[in-house]
Amino acid sequence: MAIAVGEKIPSGKLKTMTAEGPKDISTDEIFAGKKVVLFAVPGAFTPTCSAKHLPGFVEKAAQIKAKGVDTVACVAVNDAFVMGAWGKAQNVDGKILMLADGAATFTKQLGLELDLTGPGMGIRSKRYAMVVDNGVVKALNVEAPGAFEVSSADAILRAI
Repeated sequence: MAIAVGEKIPSGKLKTMTAEGPKDISTDEIFAGKKVVLFAVPGAFTPTCSAKHLPGFVEKAAQIKAKGVDTVACVAVNDAFVMGAWGKAQNVDGKILMLADGAATFTKQLGLELDLTGPGMGIRSKRYAMVVDNGVVKALNVEAPGAFEVSSADAILRAI
């Protein structure tokens, strides 16, 4: 069962790339006492994710933060090295917190996993975007398979 509006983000750990290498970051560290926009992609360096989803949030990060959002974060079922390299390739430059969920543990806790074993990608995340206030989901936009409509930066700007 997928997480729903009004529910609390589960406790757990993700990874982020730092100058010293991969670092654990807890969901409490990300969400406690903050307003966060979290969006997820099925995979770093994949076509829609690289051409539209992440670039839209990079472009609109200042507008999103101007609406009282403390952090804009991107999560994918990839390792921290891949997420760090993708962030550099996409010129994230500190606008987006790049989060790695290498074993899909957090994604499964949210109930938002996507089985892409057939095309050779394994378990990944559904494409979604959510607004989280102090750990509680306030808006959740999950895409239909293959779609890119409700989880865009523009859609989240309207939801905030």
